[in-house]
Amino acid sequence: MSANKQRSAMPDAGLSKQRVVAEAIRLADREGVAGLSMRRLAGTLGAGAMSLYHYVASKEELLDAMIDAVFDEIELPAEGTDWQSALRQRAVSVREALARHPWANGLMESRTSPGPANLRHHEAVTACLRRAGFSALMSTHANWLLDSYVYGFALQAAGLPFDTAAELAEVTEDVYLPQLPVDEFPYLNESAAALIAAGFDPAEEFLFGLDLVLAALEPLRTTSA
Repeated sequence: MSANKQRSAMPDAGLSKQRVVAEAIRLADREGVAGLSMRRLAGTLGAGAMSLYHYVASKEELLDAMIDAVFDEIELPAEGTDWQSALRQRAVSVREALARHPWANGLMESRTSPGPANLRHHEAVTACLRRAGFSALMSTHANWLLDSYVYGFALQAAGLPFDTAAELAEVTEDVYLPQLPVDEFPYLNESAAALIAAGFDPAEEFLFGLDLVLAALEPLRTTSA
């Protein structure tokens, strides 16, 4: 390697792996993971592109670290709490993390080199289920079902054109209902009217479905807790 290349590959002062990962997350939060590249990241950090490779060896390693940072934001199931309450709060925390970092949704379970926070998270969830009396196999079923619900709901929610009850009512009245002749779509009109009258809050739908999933899992516990 030439002297010039060696100098360009030297780490920039003030950089660290933590700073590189944090800036990569901020960039992905703004523009999605598709807009993330080592060159683009180096530009936002005011550093040379080659210097980043002192902290992460590749974009895949960077993604591993970014996902690990997201897992580190998620509240682990609390010990000493009944399993449904513990996993309910954990699911809420996952959803909140994905709302902050929508780009992470499709990557949470895709990493083949999971970091320490990722591993701690999955160990804690599995431990909670096993201590509650679920068998090893049933714990996997339960974990998979819960994650599918949370990730799927977060993905759907990210694409909705409303967030609050007021926004839902406005969109329903101004956008949806004019497209729904009552004689052709009587049940959709009925549902829309009922939601508006009830002040339906789309944020509450997550907990409604989550509680159904948790209740459905309860009978699948063994008696060996």
